[in-house]
Amino acid sequence: MIAILPAGESAVLVEYDELPSVLGNFRALDASRIPGVIDLIPAARTILIEYDNTITAHQLVEKWVRGAVPIELTADESGRPAVEIPVRYDGPDLVEVGKLTGLGVDGVIDAHTAASWTVAFIGFAPGFAYLTSSETRLEVPRRSDPRRQVPAGAVGVAGPFTGVYPRCSPGGWQLIGTTELSVWDAERRPPALLLPGTTVTFVRA
Repeated sequence: MIAILPAGESAVLVEYDELPSVLGNFRALDASRIPGVIDLIPAARTILIEYDNTITAHQLVEKWVRGAVPIELTADESGRPAVEIPVRYDGPDLVEVGKLTGLGVDGVIDAHTAASWTVAFIGFAPGFAYLTSSETRLEVPRRSDPRRQVPAGAVGVAGPFTGVYPRCSPGGWQLIGTTELSVWDAERRPPALLLPGTTVTFVRA
């Protein structure tokens, strides 16, 4: 069940019941863009679709959205190259995550590196990708006392997601490691290394 809401004169907001529906429909829509569609911006339960209203119309966009057949997430259908991120598993919350999950430190690292992750959407900061996977054992709450500064390259987990902080910023995720790989570079095109639909794996640095 979806709801399609107007968002100004040249955009619609599509609401879905759950994140897997967003991911499957985002892939389907991204692979079958109709003329006039400018951008697709997924979030946890929605996709914002921006379009040129001199080329297409709300009714045509709605018909396209409702006709989309979700693409399963068992394989990378985005056409984007997979990204491998080397991580030093030295995060200040690694031991705590091991306790919260019951996996222990080695178990957390094994689960994090064994999973195939997919960028679901871009979140609170430019280049901050929310990655999801079928691995549920790493689901932990955010910290009760968020840090005022989290360094760029910090790798964290929170809820069903993992992510890499693109720059120094406040943050409440549980930090399990660090990467030297830059996920955001304003001089790069596109600046973000991790885009919605990208498949990501983590390896020990």
